[in-house]
Amino acid sequence: MVLGILVGVLMGAYRRFECIVDPFINALYSTPNVALIPLLVLWLGLGLAAKIAIVFLVAFFPVVISTYSGVKNISGSLVEIGRAFGLNELQVFRKIILPGSIPFIATGVRLAVGRAVVGMVVGEFFTAISGLGGMIIKYSNNFATDRMFVPIIVLAVFGVLLTEAVKIFERKVAPWKETERMTF
Repeated sequence: MVLGILVGVLMGAYRRFECIVDPFINALYSTPNVALIPLLVLWLGLGLAAKIAIVFLVAFFPVVISTYSGVKNISGSLVEIGRAFGLNELQVFRKIILPGSIPFIATGVRLAVGRAVVGMVVGEFFTAISGLGGMIIKYSNNFATDRMFVPIIVLAVFGVLLTEAVKIFERKVAPWKETERMTF
């Protein structure tokens, strides 16, 4: 996720970097992840490295795209005002771009967390050695539908807990976002 934030910030802040990286991001993002998983398994084997690569692959793009959108969404006027007050590039980033992008970054991280859980299970489906995905495959092959629900429920609870942790983190780093929420 840190790499996704870094790439998104660089894409949003530097036009040349965006022009170089954007075609690759779009090509990989539009390619179905499931189509790349057998290739990753061939390259990395059936172990932990393949599972990590699969989770990275599915979680990377929501963070990059959301962060990029957040940086691009910053008003140029705010940046100009910051520079007029004597802020250098690093200060503009720390005091204007990063705080303004945090809601977008948090959204990307929240999406990435959900996709990472899915990627973890899909990776285990392909490697089918161990883990909750392996249990689901084993119970499915044995037609033990009742037992399949145990890892599914564990995954659902795990996903909800991770999402709530991201929400708590978001409230800590961007408390102003909570006050801006519109109610009906």
